[in-house]
Amino acid sequence: MLSVALACIVLCSGCAGSPAPTAGPTSPATASADPSDQDVAMARPGPFESTGDSPDILVQSPRPIDADLVARAAATQGVARLEQFSLATFYREGEAITYAAVDPATFRQFTPGPTAVLDALWDRVADGEIGLRPDLRTALAGPGDFVTLGNDDNAQRAHVAAYAPLVPHSAIGALLNERWADRLHLPKGNALVVSTRFAAPGPVVRRLRRVLGTRASVSLLAPNVVPDQALSAVLTGGSVAAAVGSFSYTANPDGTVDPEARWVRTHIRTERVPILGAVTCNRAMLPALRRALTRVVEAGLATEVHADEYGGCYVPRFIAHDPARGLSFHTFGTAIDLNVPGNRRGTAGTIDRRVVAILVRCGFAWGGTWRYTDPMHFELAAIRSC
Repeated sequence: MLSVALACIVLCSGCAGSPAPTAGPTSPATASADPSDQDVAMARPGPFESTGDSPDILVQSPRPIDADLVARAAATQGVARLEQFSLATFYREGEAITYAAVDPATFRQFTPGPTAVLDALWDRVADGEIGLRPDLRTALAGPGDFVTLGNDDNAQRAHVAAYAPLVPHSAIGALLNERWADRLHLPKGNALVVSTRFAAPGPVVRRLRRVLGTRASVSLLAPNVVPDQALSAVLTGGSVAAAVGSFSYTANPDGTVDPEARWVRTHIRTERVPILGAVTCNRAMLPALRRALTRVVEAGLATEVHADEYGGCYVPRFIAHDPARGLSFHTFGTAIDLNVPGNRRGTAGTIDRRVVAILVRCGFAWGGTWRYTDPMHFELAAIRSC
């Protein structure tokens, strides 16, 4: 079993410092760490010493969890150990990536054994690099094993330390050290991972829910468990993410979600824009969409955007209605689908490329350039005039 797990771990070459040992197949990429990583480096954790803990429960909130609440959670019957960290989501090519900013010295206890004992991985995470789940390698890693942490034009980049299993039965796909929290504008300490060791985790979940109330959600980290309490959406990646806001939401059996009413009231608007008429979007996106469609009209291309084939903007749901894939970018109200019938996923699409060029110039990223194309899809990537 250990040898199988080790084969899933790939340490990348070319990182700062001395050459690293390898576990399993080595990466063909050779790259140096991004120079900007230096201001997020922290002390390396040193050799691993197991405490015997496992990740049994995840607690998350759109806002920091205060020290008093953490202390009450730690004192809850059945809680053997807990670790506070920061949790958020960024998007690349339509995929939601949940990531954690952690203390490498202590959080490693909650990762699978072969990952936890790999000192080189945790040293590199301390140095400012990113640990990535192996299944995300094709979708996320670019040339030289660098990952762009968002869809914004000014999104940060991190070099991959290793591809390794992370927190079992969780959506966490990437790990950074906790000094990234300031750079990525994370709500610090908005999550907890809890170990119950020898106690049954189900009753502990119920006790923690009584302790935390509506201030945080509590879910069991186990296969095929559907959360029955509000979850959290914290978007990061740049200026657009900061404008979009964070919220709690509840999941529905049909794959749709219900964001908290307070966030909807403050961020979602229905307004009229050229060509499409009334649209419901995030308030951060409406000015950019209005400018872009005005430029389309001015270019004499209004007939190339078909109002009767508009696929929506604010559509709160999971990607493909599958909770395992995370929230759709449409849940934040910062994406639109245009000319749907002729621009299905995996095709080149028929949308006029002059229209595409105008939207891109006005700050939108186009799904037609993705590895698995989505030519109907445009999402706000930068707030700029055009």
